[in-house]
Amino acid sequence: MRWMLRSKIHRATVTETRVDYEGSITVDTDLLDKAGIWIGEKVSIANVNNGARFETYVFEGERGTGIVAINGAAARLCEKGDKIIIMGYELTETPIRSKVILVNDKNEAVRELEY
Repeated sequence: MRWMLRSKIHRATVTETRVDYEGSITVDTDLLDKAGIWIGEKVSIANVNNGARFETYVFEGERGTGIVAINGAAARLCEKGDKIIIMGYELTETPIRSKVILVNDKNEAVRELEY
C-alpha cells in the first residue's frame, strides 16, 4: 500500500485567517466537489509564499463564495492573500491518476488536469 496524491486545489488564495476559530480549513464547496475532497477529510497544505506545510481537516464553505479560510493555530502559518496548495491523498495498492484543479485569484476553477 502506498499514499498517492488523489487530488489538489492548486494555488488557491487565502481569503481569511481566523486564529480564534475552531481549527481546520474552510473551502468553497464548489472547489471541494471539483477536487473530490470530502468534508472532514485530512488534507495537507503547502503555503507557496512562505514554504510552511501543515495538515488539517476540511470544513464546508459557502458554495460559490471562493472562501479559503485558514482556521485555528494554522492561521499563524498563512496570511490573507497567500497562495496555497490543498492536497488530498489515497492509500492504494495500485497507481491512480491525480486530479488537479487550477484556480484564479478569486478561487474559481479555471482548468482541470489529470496526471
